[in-house]
Amino acid sequence: MRTLAGSCFCGVVRYTVADAFLYAMNCHCSNCRRTTGSAFKPFAGIERARLEVIEGQHALMIHGDETANNTHCRSCGSLLYSVVRSGAFVHVAMGTLVDDPTIRPTKHIFVGSKAPWFTITDDLPQYEGHVSGS
Repeated sequence: MRTLAGSCFCGVVRYTVADAFLYAMNCHCSNCRRTTGSAFKPFAGIERARLEVIEGQHALMIHGDETANNTHCRSCGSLLYSVVRSGAFVHVAMGTLVDDPTIRPTKHIFVGSKAPWFTITDDLPQYEGHVSGS
């Protein structure tokens, strides 16, 4: 199994994750837009145990609790991943991956609340709200 490297913008936090993501999507909800400062958050989902912070644990800034949170770098603010599904999974912010994952986003979710100034121009399916990962 291939392992991917990931990092925050400033490089203080580094992580590894298995290249075994189960799903990947582009989320357009207002929370994802605000945490990334972007029109949407491309993320890939995987079991939480398959991601390991290998450097910079002390610099993690967690918004939420152990079962549902957004984990950022305290130094630069990068959103690294979100803990979801009662703490069992993480949604890795794909922009923090240093290595190219095998998976690609397969759909757009929460397009009902997408930024009005952004136009989706690809052919991926679009969903007004949340859909399952598969």
